Amino acid sequence: MYPYIKINNAFVEFPIFDAKSRSLKAQVANFARGTINQESNIVTVESISDLSLTLNEGDKLGLIGNNGAGKSTLLKLLSGIYEPTKGSIERNGKIVPLLDIALGMDDDSTGYQNIKLRGLLLGMSQKEINEKIHDIAEFTELGDYLNLPIRTYSMGMRVRLAFAISTSVDPDILLLDEVIGTGDAAFLLKAQQRFEALKERAKIVVLSSHDNSVIVNSCNKVLWMEGGKMKMLGEPDVVLDAYMKSII
Repeated sequence: MYPYIKINNAFVEFPIFDAKSRSLKAQVANFARGTINQESNIVTVESISDLSLTLNEGDKLGLIGNNGAGKSTLLKLLSGIYEPTKGSIERNGKIVPLLDIALGMDDDSTGYQNIKLRGLLLGMSQKEINEKIHDIAEFTELGDYLNLPIRTYSMGMRVRLAFAISTSVDPDILLLDEVIGTGDAAFLLKAQQRFEALKERAKIVVLSSHDNSVIVNSCNKVLWMEGGKMKMLGEPDVVLDAYMKSII
């Protein structure tokens, strides 16, 4: 079956605290998208509100909007980190969320050990990791440093290792929160080519970025989010033009 994601009237709400006073409830209710459940006296914030969206094979969706618009929450909803508090979501296919490329890496383990650990967390089988470990190691250009604990690495070395592991996966659905940085300039072209190959392997891509050129070059659809809701969905040039006019 083809990969897809279907969201139907989904809400994602977060309880903040047990509001004790009327003034405090009023203050929070006026902040962001705060609402109050009068029965439980709990203040909640709607990060996603009544969102419906369908993604099918071939869709490469860019997410735009100001900070707090709900883009990162949507990526976490798509990945399964969050589930809707109301509404529904259906997911089919291998989903790889690259929302934090260094997630799950262990300072006290060697580079090689971290390749295996991070690979497993990204959903790779032991067989896949064994097949790709040489390519990952070669791409990092870290050589014998891969036999040392990564606490001995510079930040640039850590980024190289995390990037090489994360871009070795074969996802059906790829979720990205901003384009992955790669450390130093000398490594940039090689990393960009690998990143492009990863996006091509994925059947569905969802990318959040503040860089409009990345959105235009990577996506065939753009979703403009505002206040946790869909403001506009359509072709990149059309949506980006409307968005830029709104913030001038």
